[in-house]
Amino acid sequence: MELLLKTCVLRRNACTAVCFWRSHPVQKLSVRKISTTSPRSTVMPAWVIDKYGKNEVLRFTQNMMIPIIHYPNEVIIKVHAASVNPIDVNMRSGYGATALNMKRDPLHIKTRGEEFPLTLGRDVSGVVMECGLDVRYFKPGDEVWAAVPPWKQGTLSEFVVVSGNEVSLKPKSLTHTQAASLPYVALTAWSAIHKVGGLSDKNCTGKRVLILGASGGVGTFAIQVMKAWNAHVTAVCSQDASELVRKLGADDVIDYKSGNVEEQLKSLKPFDFVLDNVGGSTETWAVNLLKKWSGATYVTLVTPFLLNMDQLGIADGMLQTGVTVGSKALKHFWQGVHYRWAFFMASGLYLDDIAKLVDEGKIQPVIEKTFPFSKVPEAFLKVERGHARGKTVINVI
Repeated sequence: MELLLKTCVLRRNACTAVCFWRSHPVQKLSVRKISTTSPRSTVMPAWVIDKYGKNEVLRFTQNMMIPIIHYPNEVIIKVHAASVNPIDVNMRSGYGATALNMKRDPLHIKTRGEEFPLTLGRDVSGVVMECGLDVRYFKPGDEVWAAVPPWKQGTLSEFVVVSGNEVSLKPKSLTHTQAASLPYVALTAWSAIHKVGGLSDKNCTGKRVLILGASGGVGTFAIQVMKAWNAHVTAVCSQDASELVRKLGADDVIDYKSGNVEEQLKSLKPFDFVLDNVGGSTETWAVNLLKKWSGATYVTLVTPFLLNMDQLGIADGMLQTGVTVGSKALKHFWQGVHYRWAFFMASGLYLDDIAKLVDEGKIQPVIEKTFPFSKVPEAFLKVERGHARGKTVINVI
């Protein structure tokens, strides 16, 4: 009898527990609410391309996957402003795809076309949202700027992930819109002038510098940094940009539409350094404007490197590129001048130096036009038309 009573009590308790559980499902939900991370959307708005082509391939989407941190030295930036550079227009059309895809997938594991959907845009100014475990110099909430290498997903999106080595604290004197106009062109010019050309604030005083294509993003930055280092700057641009480059500090301005540019430049004293943003036939005579046997250097940013790989394939393209640059460098070396190619180099350390010049008032952003995020295709068309007078910026926020 006692055993029977105990059994009934146990059954009654069990039934009560079951009924309580079924009638109070909220208890299960309260357990599920416990989480180590706050819930958030997994998609974001972005401008992407699904194939290479003309401007109509640009597509706006609300469903681009938010980037995640794959390596401990990466940071996620919430994009406040970005910009459009000529390289973005060229990449939209497929320029450099062979070399860039090799960088994205060096072991050729992925099938062709897996770089899509591809987000363009190289410049970013924004706020750090998340940091990898090895990131020591930044924390969430920091205002930063960076230039993203062209083989990575770009900045025309709500968020972008970049290496901590590519990021720098944004100049305090600039807004995000202003800051987004500088990183890519500044680092490209810095690579040509400082890394390849060997010029710095310690050896530039009194040097005669010639800048071809002086009114674009790279040119306007180069004028300012050369003047900050006390060089004498001659700028070549069209007449309608002459006032701009003079305001930036150019000592002499040559209008390339007003006659034979080569003859006009030959009438001036020889130069110690030439920065060529134009390319083509320009280098056939620009090199001859340098002082012979004095360490003078010609640096061009217009090279056939990516085009060779697109047309000839990776192996033959690299071989052809090596032969071309080697033969030109050797030829001009025996003529008493240095011939060099320069490329964009992503570097947070260089951006630190540039930010210091900006906050000292020695460099100012040159923005020709800004567009809202909804007008990205119009910004691409503007850059594609050329004749830039500074940068084209996108306000993402």
